[in-house]
Amino acid sequence: MAVEHINENQFKSVVLESEKPVLVDFFAKWCGPCRQMSPILEQVSEERSDVKIVKVDVDENQNLAAEYGVMSIPTLIYFKGGKAVSQAVGARSKASLEMMLV
Repeated sequence: MAVEHINENQFKSVVLESEKPVLVDFFAKWCGPCRQMSPILEQVSEERSDVKIVKVDVDENQNLAAEYGVMSIPTLIYFKGGKAVSQAVGARSKASLEMMLV
């Protein structure tokens, strides 16, 4: 399953109302560490059908980023049952990312 780019209008239906757990990557196109994370997120997305991975551009969705307290990017927030259960700031290895997804 490919990583999906979503906006504020889609967040409720795609993330908060999802049957599956969702990992949200708050990123910006100009952010180097965010670009480093993209291939890792794509790989995990292809390997894990039990988790949905989405990306939210903080420049285009500032209200949503503020709502979730995103101060640095990349910020990864893992949602289960519509609730944020864990959060990580900064680029992560694939192994570290997979440890979040439990």
